[in-house]
Amino acid sequence: MGLSRLAALHGVATSFSPSADVTVPVPDGTVVAVLAALGVDAATPEAVREALAAAETAAGSRLLPATLVAWSGEPLPAALTALPPGTELTVRPEEAGSAPPPPMRVPSGGAIPAVSGQGDDREAGGVPTDPPPSRPGWWAEPPLGVHRLTVRAPGAPAETCTLVAAPARVPQPPGRSHGFLVQLYSLLSARSWGMGDLGDLADLASWSGRSLGAGFVQVNPLHAAVIGTPTDPSPYRPSSRRFPDPVHLHIESVPEYGHAPDPAALDDLRRRAGELSDAVLNKGALIDRDAVWALKRQALDILVAVPLTPGRRAAYCDFLAEQGQALEDHALWCALAEVHGSDWHTWPAGLRDPRSKETARARAGLLDRVDFHCRLAWLTDAQLAAAQRAAQDAGMTVGIVHDLAVGVHPGGADTWAQQDAFAHGMSVGAPPDAFNARGQDWGLPPWRPDALAASGYAPYRGLLRGLLAHAGALRIDHVMGLFRLWWVPEGRPPTEGTYVSHDAEAMLAVLVLEAHRAGTVVIGEDLGTVEPGVREALARRGVLGTSVLWFERDWSGTGRPLPPEEWREDCLATATTHDLPSTAARLTGDHVTLRHRLGLLTRPLDQERTEDGNDTAEWLALLSRLGMLPEGGGDEEAAVRAVHRFLLRTPARMAGVWLPDTIGDRRPQNLPGTWDQYPNWRLPIADAEGHPVTLEELAASPRLHRLMEVLRPRQEPPGPRTAPPGARPS
Repeated sequence: MGLSRLAALHGVATSFSPSADVTVPVPDGTVVAVLAALGVDAATPEAVREALAAAETAAGSRLLPATLVAWSGEPLPAALTALPPGTELTVRPEEAGSAPPPPMRVPSGGAIPAVSGQGDDREAGGVPTDPPPSRPGWWAEPPLGVHRLTVRAPGAPAETCTLVAAPARVPQPPGRSHGFLVQLYSLLSARSWGMGDLGDLADLASWSGRSLGAGFVQVNPLHAAVIGTPTDPSPYRPSSRRFPDPVHLHIESVPEYGHAPDPAALDDLRRRAGELSDAVLNKGALIDRDAVWALKRQALDILVAVPLTPGRRAAYCDFLAEQGQALEDHALWCALAEVHGSDWHTWPAGLRDPRSKETARARAGLLDRVDFHCRLAWLTDAQLAAAQRAAQDAGMTVGIVHDLAVGVHPGGADTWAQQDAFAHGMSVGAPPDAFNARGQDWGLPPWRPDALAASGYAPYRGLLRGLLAHAGALRIDHVMGLFRLWWVPEGRPPTEGTYVSHDAEAMLAVLVLEAHRAGTVVIGEDLGTVEPGVREALARRGVLGTSVLWFERDWSGTGRPLPPEEWREDCLATATTHDLPSTAARLTGDHVTLRHRLGLLTRPLDQERTEDGNDTAEWLALLSRLGMLPEGGGDEEAAVRAVHRFLLRTPARMAGVWLPDTIGDRRPQNLPGTWDQYPNWRLPIADAEGHPVTLEELAASPRLHRLMEVLRPRQEPPGPRTAPPGARPS
């Protein structure tokens, strides 16, 4: 009982429910290991008693939790309304230049009864019930932001906590829209250096916005990858989520390109890059990110040596000042990784601490390389901004939708620079369920909820600000991670993990605050098993969900495909994702054949084919009944169009078209459960016959235009589509 109570005080679950009627206990050894990662010794019964006594004493002696949230237009949290009479409150804004509200004092008898909100009774899943809009008269509204709140109650020592003053909801997309979903590396153009880049993204946005009425383009995470060869090609296991990867730079768009002292060297690199592209597009080669980066790095060495003009130098200095210590740490990790390897755990002991004297000495000897990596971050940031401007200038209502991965590589820049924020010896994954009896271990170390709270959520806020700076919208992969994550102790199988909870109210408030400041829509990937109440909490704050056609069934009733009018409105509706079969592969059953060939099926092939065929037939029958398949059965291309007609019939705010679907590509970009058996994250977009297709060929594809005609009803009336520069969704 003591261990369970101690675990609960630290947000560590001692059981979990894979389904409504099943509860599975978590092994005591797992609970002990997770508590140790949170700095709590529970190794012996005596240690448990001591830790529990300390935790309960600390909790009982405080008036305030570590973080409080004040939502605009909503009641204050109960911890504030329950303060004793005579308590003095002072708010100190963290943001420089923000005027603090005047000091406050709870009058005698002036506290109001606790209302629904943070720290009081909630619905299942921790979702606050709708409260009456009342606030005590003594409360002075602080400006939106993250502040330090100090309270001094009569006869008690002063206490300080983090106060997040946030708007009630994130910005919403202005009306309904459709757009493309694409893995950027897979989209080669005639000018690419072996993989898609930010120039291609800007061109895709400009063309699709102007010619097809698209409102957005969603891309994979563009986070900085781990340095070294071979690099993990997955965009979902980066070195840093805070900074972008310069491999996505369009080299010819760097302003210094035209002033290089040795243009012949650049011409030779561009020729070799053309050979990489030719091999991918015409000779069956896979996208080779390492080879692409080797060429781009040489080109960038030449370009960074070109002196900056006074205006460019001033802009670069401004960027360095804005990014501060976070960029300095990231660039230093990159420079050290070039010398000592990509896993900082294997570096000389003194260099494993970013604040050590040894690290400072190493930095002094690597100043040129540190500046090189800072410069690359600046150049990449500029091209990200240019891509969003191109989208806005093309009339897109949202623009570029960036993607936030769940976590980072354990040996990368973020874990080195923010060691106190991460739980060492832990990895994020997923518990066993009906689809995967062994669970999953993703190899991504989690943030410590207690460390985030103690820092005022500084790492999280910095991450969001960087990502939102040039985004029309942000997709959050596995958005349930804002509430809780499945931690797997090192050396244990995923089945022996447990859930660790975040302060979801605080995580949501920081997200809403930063999205509001950036004017950015937020989309949560909430597929799979979702804790009760999570979708409702996200919807209340304006975070859109994700609905994939094949998963939308009446699971609590008939189990049949969900009619379009019963879909939720606040979502991005799609036919597939990067982790799922393309629509053509789903309709033809090719995805079952592929998984059989790779030995991934857990049941006989005939049984899998029968079940998959029945599932597809149910959807096709519904499409036919709704009059969306006038061509009849047996026409795969017509069925793809019918699927998208269906998406348009739903009330979904955004409808996403997987770009490979527009030309009948049957290959998945990623096949979960495989490593080297399948070329995950290395395939170019291809047509129905498997022939790679460039952006120029794609734009001229008759099949693409036949599909996009389906979305014409969603376009605005004819007229100018160009938005004023700088226009943002609101």
